[in-house]
Amino acid sequence: MIELNVVDETSRLKAVILGTAESNGPVPTIEEAYDPKSIEHIKAGTYPKEADMVKEMEAFAQVFDKYGVKVYRPEVLEDCNQIFARDIAFVIEDKLFHANILPDREREFMAIHEVLDQIDPTKIVRPPEEVHIEGGDVMPWNEHIFIGTYTGEDYASYITARTNIEAVEFIRDMFPHKTVKSFELRKSNTDPKENALHLDCCFQPVGRDKAILHKNGFLVEEEYQYLVDFFGPENIFEINKDEMYQMFSNVFSISPEVVVSEKRFTRLNNWLRDQGFTVEEIPYAEIAKQEGLLRCSTMPLIRE
Repeated sequence: MIELNVVDETSRLKAVILGTAESNGPVPTIEEAYDPKSIEHIKAGTYPKEADMVKEMEAFAQVFDKYGVKVYRPEVLEDCNQIFARDIAFVIEDKLFHANILPDREREFMAIHEVLDQIDPTKIVRPPEEVHIEGGDVMPWNEHIFIGTYTGEDYASYITARTNIEAVEFIRDMFPHKTVKSFELRKSNTDPKENALHLDCCFQPVGRDKAILHKNGFLVEEEYQYLVDFFGPENIFEINKDEMYQMFSNVFSISPEVVVSEKRFTRLNNWLRDQGFTVEEIPYAEIAKQEGLLRCSTMPLIRE
């Protein structure tokens, strides 16, 4: 049996689901795309090739192997994009939440049956239908749970709005002993530089007390300021619009000391090293074209 345990973003990782780029399917049409960055690359003819993405994910898997992390992969479904394991499920404490996602992605969840079969069924939670939530918007951080959301009346018109206010209330009810703090995110169906698809596109904690932040990803300045005050200005690496677009905040922590990052993120990687982190650099720029990166393609199951 798998004994789930995730209470933060950076404790030593013991087991994780890593998505797969195998049998990724043909280049989607613009109508089939879920985000503005994918649409941009479809139009430009620069949408990532399966072979390149498989290589990038293999490099990620090798880093996990180096640090002794148990890696699970989904069953490969034919012509199905299964890269972003964080979208379909997430773990808080000892519970795995089955995300209510876009209906045609339901089979992605069933493809992690090797893991699901090893979890106590009472620990697998399917939120009610009206709760829309994806793992990229959910950040457990010790006594806090940070959640990205969009509560505008035009919520339904945004393919990029993935987590609603009902989800915030649902998580609050599930974890009454935690402080659940929500953040209104900036959404755009057309401009990837003005779109925070998930909370991890504009914020992520690293180490024990530091964070990567992008101010423009937040619609409400007071909510952005809450995070600045929470971590302290001296502990924050502020990224600009172009760096947000490249997914600088979507790195992944194997431990409080070790961060996996994209090899081209020179400014960030230098800052991390200056702060004392070990930075494992890998190529991930092709996968980034789908508005997702390292955190998006992992779903931690057990952290120490």
